[in-house]
Amino acid sequence: MLEEGRKRAPANVELVEADATALPYGLGSFDLVCTARTLHHVPRPELALAEMNRLLRPGGTMLVADQLAPVDSLAAIELNRFERARDPSTTRILADVDLRGLFDANSLVLRHAEIIREERDLERYLDLAGCHGDERERARALAPHDASAQIGWYVLRKPGF
Repeated sequence: MLEEGRKRAPANVELVEADATALPYGLGSFDLVCTARTLHHVPRPELALAEMNRLLRPGGTMLVADQLAPVDSLAAIELNRFERARDPSTTRILADVDLRGLFDANSLVLRHAEIIREERDLERYLDLAGCHGDERERARALAPHDASAQIGWYVLRKPGF
């Protein structure tokens, strides 16, 4: 992905491979930080979000976008079981309330939140993850009846200046 990104990125963009919980930048290095559809792949999303907050200057903006788990804990377990079968790099999809708790724990101010429904075709969604053979059959068997997903979009501000 980095190689492809470097081919497509403008000259003023630097792509760096790094641990999301220990990025190679100093305190307050960025005016804007973003994570888009990645927190559910991070073993410790609270550490990744804290690292993003460390890099964000006071008064800066953070954008977080990710799939949301249902509030119902059994439905969330079923969704996570399906998502891990589809893509083993999935750790856990968080619910809106969990993300908001992480924002609060980092003293981030929620400026705007929007939850959208994203329609998905199951076969294309399995293809996207490279899910084939027996794994695909297992994922199909675990798939929710409604293939759509709830995606949370959050714009946050770090207090200061």
